[in-house]
Amino acid sequence: MLHRHTVGDVMTEEVVTLRPTTPLHEAAALLDANDIVAAPVVDDAGDLVGVVSASDVLRHETGTPDPQGRGGTGEHVWSKARAQTAGELMSSPVFTARADWTIPRAARELRRRHVKQLPVVDTDGLLTGIVTRSDLLDVSIRPDAEIRGQVEQDILGRMLGLDEGSVTVEARDGVVTLRGQVPQTRLVPVIVGLCQGLEGVVDVDAHLSGGRAD
Repeated sequence: MLHRHTVGDVMTEEVVTLRPTTPLHEAAALLDANDIVAAPVVDDAGDLVGVVSASDVLRHETGTPDPQGRGGTGEHVWSKARAQTAGELMSSPVFTARADWTIPRAARELRRRHVKQLPVVDTDGLLTGIVTRSDLLDVSIRPDAEIRGQVEQDILGRMLGLDEGSVTVEARDGVVTLRGQVPQTRLVPVIVGLCQGLEGVVDVDAHLSGGRAD
């Protein structure tokens, strides 16, 4: 089978974390020093209890409300305004991902939750990594040469056993163009479907003919 990247393939495993007792000025310094937009908050047992983002810290420092209204109302807002530690400012509960999620599933979750990153947890809820929009984008936008190689070697060669050169493959800006002849007509939609399923493929333009009908 063709390998489909998962969250576990692209996530960052060495995660910068905060404790609930971490002072906000230290949290801000860690975010800045590591050039990250957010850090998970974990307790002494390693359980994920919240997330503090750079925007959270900035809004706290400037007294600016959350434009998406996620700060809550009443006493909750006032409590966050007085926050001195990561635990007092953090957002909770946390939207998380699993390492075995597919890239499209993680991307949809990021979009649905309106967040830029998702902490990755195991079945016990322990933090194992973090995945960001840029991690997913790096997988989606693959070099054309890499796509062409996978079509030629994995699909046409290893999976279908076609003679080398019987089908020429071009890839440009994610669009795969196929030209040539295959042993059977029924293989044409199979090849097209397999190519469409490759990560990074935008479209498939097939100019293939079958050697004989089924």
